[in-house]
Amino acid sequence: MRSVIRVLVGAFALWLTTLIVGGTGDHGVWIVPISDDEYAPLITLVLVALAFGLVNGTLGRVVRFVSIPLYIITLGLFGLIVNGLMFALVGWLSDLAGFGLKVETFWWGVLAALVMSVLSGIMNGLLGTGKKKKP
Repeated sequence: MRSVIRVLVGAFALWLTTLIVGGTGDHGVWIVPISDDEYAPLITLVLVALAFGLVNGTLGRVVRFVSIPLYIITLGLFGLIVNGLMFALVGWLSDLAGFGLKVETFWWGVLAALVMSVLSGIMNGLLGTGKKKKP
């Protein structure tokens, strides 16, 4: 149940991120729905949030582990670059599917990753989904 709530929180944070970092026209980060259906944007947000969870849970952990020396040298600021790369990777994967997340440039991805991590951290903190289960 907690995983489902985290995916829904991620989808909501992604929606807010596209509103904040969306820019005008084709600048920034935006969502391209699956179809012209009424619920297509909602389904697209949930699918992209699920892709974020899978990419960050698998490849993100490996990249963060390999780049530990860069985290130490830059005092953690390299994490912004890694998160931007993960954001761009999800955008690329969803572009291959023909719908989903569109990121114009790498720096828009870094900004969107920063905004999304802050928003999802706040929402997970308020809902208590970030806490580990007590045995």
